[in-house]
Amino acid sequence: MKATTSRSRIMPSNDEMLRQIRTILDSPEDDLHAGLIKELIAGVLRLHDSHLEALDLKIVNRTIKELRHAFRVFHDYRDRRKVSIFGSARTASDDPNYRLASEFSRKIVQEGFMVITGGADGIMRAAQEGAGRENSFGVNIMLPFEQGPNATIADDPKLVTFKYFFTRKLIFQKEANAIALFPGGFGTHDEGFEILTLAQTGKSDPQPIVCLQAPGCDYWDQWNAFITKQLLARQLISPEDFSLYKIVNSADEAVEEIRTFYRRFHSIRYVGRQLVMRLTQSISPAQVAALHDRFSDLLSEGTFELRGHLPEELDEPELTGLPRLAFLSNRRSASRLRQLIDHLNRL
Repeated sequence: MKATTSRSRIMPSNDEMLRQIRTILDSPEDDLHAGLIKELIAGVLRLHDSHLEALDLKIVNRTIKELRHAFRVFHDYRDRRKVSIFGSARTASDDPNYRLASEFSRKIVQEGFMVITGGADGIMRAAQEGAGRENSFGVNIMLPFEQGPNATIADDPKLVTFKYFFTRKLIFQKEANAIALFPGGFGTHDEGFEILTLAQTGKSDPQPIVCLQAPGCDYWDQWNAFITKQLLARQLISPEDFSLYKIVNSADEAVEEIRTFYRRFHSIRYVGRQLVMRLTQSISPAQVAALHDRFSDLLSEGTFELRGHLPEELDEPELTGLPRLAFLSNRRSASRLRQLIDHLNRL
């Protein structure tokens, strides 16, 4: 009886739901948001028609709830760049990597970034101590041990707790403009390899990925040796894939890598087959012409072109004034695209 009463307080009445649905159905055809909500409603109705087991429906329901809440939490901070930080929950406060995480977070906040961590102890606590509560998000996970929120982020409205790892990892990636990996266990490698997989396959937008280790620590050096000996030597990855990440031994190196990535590069957007790279500073016609000789393997046809915004980009009015580098992309190598970004930033 109590569960029913609790649910009745949360759920709108049938009449209220019907009113909301009617409002959405009566929306203009060109209302994109209403159109997507219609698709969601249709998908939910098909779930009912599929006669799925209750557990399947619970998974879908919980997933939607978790993502809806997380999107709402991050929405008010969408104009701030963020760095997602991964590392062990077991790192002690006297570990040099703990101090490095705190120093890095403090310095990256000074560059205007916010930090996102798993919200627990170890590296996560160090990062949030360095960044401060006001510049921190906690993306926690329900576990029987290790994952209670640390004191810095506990009870903060920017702390989100997930049941599922996949929804949590989606938020880590979706909301990040940079990634920082510190030494950690299975979880850190799971998150790090997924981040690298998304970057390598072009399923995430280009972003800096830094692997930090304190002076005297060889954690990422040993990891990189494995990548070289086992993955590269067996031709399981390509040499250019090493461009996707950088190993550093200080907070200053990590901050500089992230700062340099955004020196000229701003963001990308695909419009049909055309890749549109938004820049904070333009480049010269001669520099554009030189790109063809060095990066023609990125082209499906044509060449690189400087231009203004495309009509399809008018839904991002705050970016319309930025210069663009546009080309017809064959979308074969996200790693080579990263090398193009690095080249533009060095010009």
